[in-house]
Amino acid sequence: MTAGTYTPRPGAAPLPRMIMAQAALETRMLLRNGEQLLLTVIIPTLLLVLFSTVDIVDTGEGEAVDFLAPGILALAVMSTAFTGQAIATGFERRYGVLKRLAASPLPRWGLMTAKTLSVLVTEVLQVLLVTVIAFTLGWDPQGSPVAVVLLLILGTAAFSGLGLLMAGTLKAEATLAAANLVFLLLLMCGGVVVPLDRFPEAAQDVLGLLPIAALSDGLRDVLRHGSGMPWADLGILAVWAVAGLAAAGKFFRWE
Repeated sequence: MTAGTYTPRPGAAPLPRMIMAQAALETRMLLRNGEQLLLTVIIPTLLLVLFSTVDIVDTGEGEAVDFLAPGILALAVMSTAFTGQAIATGFERRYGVLKRLAASPLPRWGLMTAKTLSVLVTEVLQVLLVTVIAFTLGWDPQGSPVAVVLLLILGTAAFSGLGLLMAGTLKAEATLAAANLVFLLLLMCGGVVVPLDRFPEAAQDVLGLLPIAALSDGLRDVLRHGSGMPWADLGILAVWAVAGLAAAGKFFRWE
């Protein structure tokens, strides 16, 4: 043994290692949270199975699961990137967790990157689960995987920006109530389980501009109808993503 073998080396770890460690922690915390699991796993799964096996909503021609599976994928993205992230971040802000993390060697943008990675990991697990269940129900997806991935990424960015904006500007209790209310409203009026053409024509034009509607319709066009790149839906999601992330970056309060 030589002198200096156990000499400490003070200093921050490399930035990529810090981000990955924080992302792993965020993912474990999310998966251990019962309310988050209810939003991200149980509710989408139950909706897919229920509406695919029981004739409750007229989904048009073809198998109900072919209409529902893309909408449930969109719902899974919204539940994690928007509702779950808004609630978790809102209470972290209230309890001073964000303030303390902001004082650590991990920069603020690194913390947000870690949270985004955690959301993406959770969404991959959700997509795999929904896909397996949908296949057991007789789902026959079509279309390009590239278009699906682009839609999911832009949808994640759009909902993440909106979730962080809500968590960074409202009190934690208000965020909890508002995020759950928005989740329910978009579930019913965003084309997830109820087709938009069931609504009045005037309402259809407005609802079609919502991020959940753009994501649901885009995924449905590709996976159900085998359409090409859904540029219109991608454009709507891109606008929401840019606006939401820019607003979150400007108005987010860490304390």
